[in-house]
Amino acid sequence: MRLPQLTGDRGTRLRRMSTQNPGPEVPVRRVDRILAFTALTLAALSVICFFAIIIGSALGMDQSAFGTGAWPLVAAIPLWGLPLAFVMIITLLVMSFIRKGRAAKRP
Repeated sequence: MRLPQLTGDRGTRLRRMSTQNPGPEVPVRRVDRILAFTALTLAALSVICFFAIIIGSALGMDQSAFGTGAWPLVAAIPLWGLPLAFVMIITLLVMSFIRKGRAAKRP
């Protein structure tokens, strides 16, 4: 099957539209990279701890067993980690939108 050639004004317009960048290229700053990797690590650690609690419950641990050893920390990580990771991702998005908006205003 052969595709039709784009000729005339329509072909030029389509080629121009497909090659334009959606916005100015802005470099990724160090703080953005740190924020992104920290949020990803925190969210992944929270999910792993959440599954550890589920597996511990399935293996027969009762409420008193979760209060000793490292289990209070394992239970606290998903409690605080997931909301904190969410706030970090929202902060990263807002910072990115602001930076792209400022870069678009520059000549």
